[in-house]
Amino acid sequence: GTMKKRGILNAELMRCIASLGHKDLFMIGDAGMPIPEGVKVIDLAVCSGVPLFNQVFDAMVDETEIEYYYVAEETAVKNLKLAEHIRQGLPGIEQESMSHEELKKKSAECRFAIRNGEFSPYANVILRAGVVF
Repeated sequence: GTMKKRGILNAELMRCIASLGHKDLFMIGDAGMPIPEGVKVIDLAVCSGVPLFNQVFDAMVDETEIEYYYVAEETAVKNLKLAEHIRQGLPGIEQESMSHEELKKKSAECRFAIRNGEFSPYANVILRAGVVF
């Protein structure tokens, strides 16, 4: 096959995306987010700031159909720019805010979690896969 010039290049991540079913959850988590036992981790973190949450988020939004998302209430307070970025990247998509502790519990339901090199506070989101026609 030809080398992809755009979109997600990480083979393991592409396999996970391909296996997503309708309503499956997955998380994009910062470098410090604890990933519960039994959730597959795709660790893209190289060093502090590489890659950034926004870069991973944008690539995933391009590559997947998202119908709903969950975010920590703390994100809007402690990381407003990032919260804004999520909102703008998923215009008109319904979301639910919960405490960071609840989000951590919710992450146990995820099919996989993508870890990145983000170190800004509460830079985590759980996304729910939609239907791809």
